[in-house]
Amino acid sequence: MFFPIGSTGSALDRIHIAKMLCESCKVTETCLNYALETNQEAGVWGGYAEDERRRLRKRWLAERRKARVGV
Repeated sequence: MFFPIGSTGSALDRIHIAKMLCESCKVTETCLNYALETNQEAGVWGGYAEDERRRLRKRWLAERRKARVGV
């Protein structure tokens, strides 16, 4: 369920269920940070599906670059 194949049909149901399980998980933030840091491209991590995490990772990387430069 955390690694559905595709993003349509029954895969959407699995993604939804995985995200619901993430809502009650104690390590959601840690899970998401791991996925962002290691560029996990597949599956649901920290309550975010692949497409959501891609957008989130772009912002996350930009923030890290700014922090390094001190801007």
